[in-house]
Amino acid sequence: MYRDKNPQMNFNEVIPPFNNTLDPENRWVKLAGLIPWDEFENEYAAKFGKTGNVAFPLRMALGSLIIQEKKGLSNIELVQELIESRYLQYFIGLDELTNTAPFDQSALTRFRQRLGADIINRVSQKIVEAENERKKNDDDDNSNASPKSKGMTEEEKPINKGKLVLDATCAPADITYPTDAGLLNKAREKTEGIIDMLHEPLRGVIQKPRTYREKARRDFLAYSKNRKGRKLTWKKACKKQLGDVKRNLGTIKKLMDTDETGKLNEKKLDELKVIAELYRQQAYMHENNTHKVGDRIVSIDQHWVSPIKRGKVSAETEFGAKVSISVVDGYTKVEKILWDNYNESGDLINAVEKYREERGCYPEVVQADKIYRNRKNLNYCRGKGIRLSGPPLGRPPKDYGKQKETRRLAYQDSCERNAVEGKFGEAKNIGSLGRLTARLKATSEVQISMVFLVLNLNKILRDLLHLFFEGYIECQYRFCTVVKTT
Repeated sequence: MYRDKNPQMNFNEVIPPFNNTLDPENRWVKLAGLIPWDEFENEYAAKFGKTGNVAFPLRMALGSLIIQEKKGLSNIELVQELIESRYLQYFIGLDELTNTAPFDQSALTRFRQRLGADIINRVSQKIVEAENERKKNDDDDNSNASPKSKGMTEEEKPINKGKLVLDATCAPADITYPTDAGLLNKAREKTEGIIDMLHEPLRGVIQKPRTYREKARRDFLAYSKNRKGRKLTWKKACKKQLGDVKRNLGTIKKLMDTDETGKLNEKKLDELKVIAELYRQQAYMHENNTHKVGDRIVSIDQHWVSPIKRGKVSAETEFGAKVSISVVDGYTKVEKILWDNYNESGDLINAVEKYREERGCYPEVVQADKIYRNRKNLNYCRGKGIRLSGPPLGRPPKDYGKQKETRRLAYQDSCERNAVEGKFGEAKNIGSLGRLTARLKATSEVQISMVFLVLNLNKILRDLLHLFFEGYIECQYRFCTVVKTT
C-alpha cells in the first residue's frame, strides 16, 4: 500500500517547521530543487499494491540513497544523520523536523530493490537534460552571442556537433578473493548446513548421515596455514574437498527423496543448484588439469559475479560488473552494466545513436581508446561524418611525421579523453564504485547507477558555484570601474 506517511514516523514530536528556517544557498536545498521528484512518483507508486504495509514515497527512498552515496555512510550512520540534520530531513521530503528516525536501516535495501537501476538512470538523464536546457536558454539570452551563428540557416549549420567520450571499467564486488580450495570448503560447509536442516524432522527416527566435518575442517586449515608448500599441495587439498562435497550432495538427494524430511525454501534450493554447478566446474578442472572453464563461479553467495580480465598493474583480474559509460560536456551516462566480460567496442554504435536521439545530431568526434577502433566502428563513423580519435589502422604513412594537424588532433583527443578516466577515479576513490557492498545483483546495479547520478549532481553544483563567483567578480569589476570614473 502506497501513502505519503508512515506509522513509524512520530510527527507529534516536532521542532519548529522548515518555513523560513533553511538557507536557500545550502547545497541540499539546491539539490532538492534540481531533482524531478514528482515526475517519477507515479511510476514508483505503481510498484505497490493496495494492501500491506504503508510504503515510503519516492523522494524519501531516492533522497536517502543519494545522501548515503554522497556522504559515504553506512545504513546505520545514514539513519543517525537524518535525525541530526534538518537539511537532510528537508531533502528527503519531510514537512517538519522530527527527533525520531524516519525509517529503519533495513528499509534502505528495499529502497534499492524497488527503485531499480532504470529509474535512477532516467532520473540522472532528466537532471542533465534540464541543466543543458537552462544553459542553452542562458546562451540565447546572452547579448554577447555570436551574430554570425544566429543568422545561419539550417543548411549552413554544421550537421555534427559536440564530443562523445566512451570507456568501460570494472566495478569490483565485495567478495573474498576466490581460490579453488576456499570455494569448495565453503560449499562443503553450506551442504552440511542443508543436511542438518533436512534431517531435523527425522531426529530419533533414523541415524544422522555422516559428514566428517571436523576432519574436513582440520584438513582445510592445515592446507590454508601452510604458506610455503601450498602450490604443491593444492591439488591434493582440492581432491579431498571434492570428495566431501560429492558425498554431501548425494546425501542431500537421498534426504530430499524422503517424504518425512524437511523442505527447503526457494533460497536454499537456488543455493544448492549453485553448489552443484560449482562442483561440476571444479571437478572438470581437476580432472583435466586446467584453470579455465566457461561461466566460472567465483562466489557462492553472489554467483552472478564473473572474473573480468583487466590487465592492470594493481590487479590483473577483477571480480565484479563491467560498466560502460559515456561523457558529454562533463556529464556521465551509464550505457551498459553486465556481469560477464565482453568487448566494449560493440557499445559505440548504440551510444552514438542515443546521442543523436537526445541532441538531434551526431557528435563531431568520438574520443575512445584503441579497442574501439575496429573496422566496423571506423566504417560506421566515416559514413556518419564522425571522426573517431586515434591513429588509422595498419602501418602509419611515411609522411605521418609531417602531418602536424593530424598529430595535433591525436594529442588533443588523448588529452580530452582523460576526462572519462577522471570520472572513473572520482567514482572509485570518492564514490563507492571501487567496492560494491550490495549483496544482491539488482541492488548492486542500483549502487552503480547511484554513483554516476551523484557525480552529475556534483558537476551541477560546481557549475552553480562557478557562476556565483563569476557574477561576484563581474560586480566587483563594475563597482571599481564606476568608482574610478567618478
